Amino acid sequence: MIHYEGRVFRPPSEAYSLIVQVTIGCSHNKCTFCDMYKEKQFRVRKLEDVKRDFDEARRAYRQVDRIFLADGDALMCRPEHMAEILRYIRELFPECERVTSYGSPASILVKKQEDLNMLHELGLDMIYLGLESGSDEVLRRVNKGETADEIVRAGLMVKEAGMKLSVTCIAGLGSLELSEEHAIKTAEALSRMKPEYIGLLTLLFELPTPLMRDWQEGKFYLMNPIEIAQETLTLLEHIDCEGSIFRANHASNYVNLAGTLNQDREAMCQKLRAALEGKVRFKNEAFRAR
Repeated sequence: MIHYEGRVFRPPSEAYSLIVQVTIGCSHNKCTFCDMYKEKQFRVRKLEDVKRDFDEARRAYRQVDRIFLADGDALMCRPEHMAEILRYIRELFPECERVTSYGSPASILVKKQEDLNMLHELGLDMIYLGLESGSDEVLRRVNKGETADEIVRAGLMVKEAGMKLSVTCIAGLGSLELSEEHAIKTAEALSRMKPEYIGLLTLLFELPTPLMRDWQEGKFYLMNPIEIAQETLTLLEHIDCEGSIFRANHASNYVNLAGTLNQDREAMCQKLRAALEGKVRFKNEAFRAR
């Protein structure tokens, strides 16, 4: 049996990937909006245990096309540790077309550029990076742990290594008070990175978090669909990410958007304007869930 500790979290695009834990939990795990990995103490798994899981997977599956290295911060492994895992994957799964992982800004910035270059050469194809916001004030309030400049620098290091970059941000994270700043500065940060993929989620409370408690106590305002649509429109009006695939079709989003920037930007803006005019219906709250 393949070992897996705790709840499984993975990007939507990894739904059909083989998922193996290289680390347990998230090395930061202090973001006030996040309810993931709270039951886990971060640690790097022993190499022999990771290899044992891959051996089990090889016996279980004839064809493994994609592999996602979990948990929330697999890239926090030492470069030599990750390199050995990637070599083992290449040996055991020669048919594998893509290996990906989450990468926190800290786990990227702690490495040398040549370390990332090596990991890409050994088969690490794409990193999922959480920007959340381009506003330093929003990042400070949600205890992200890095500035926007640091996160952008981490993203650019990933791209310099030749890996694809997938970046997520969260609508509504700055509340109404910082909505415009959040939208414009997030657009600016994304424009500097020009990632291959951009995923826009919308702030949603399900399990208890510090930010959810603030909302329950009246200390944080949770933006309504109209306000979220206006914020998203502002972001799209300020973004310049030629060739980036943009998706806002997560279950949390009130209006589903999908397109390639910059060519489809105006069409997505028009859909948001139509929603603001009452011509496109917002998703019902009952259907917003992860």
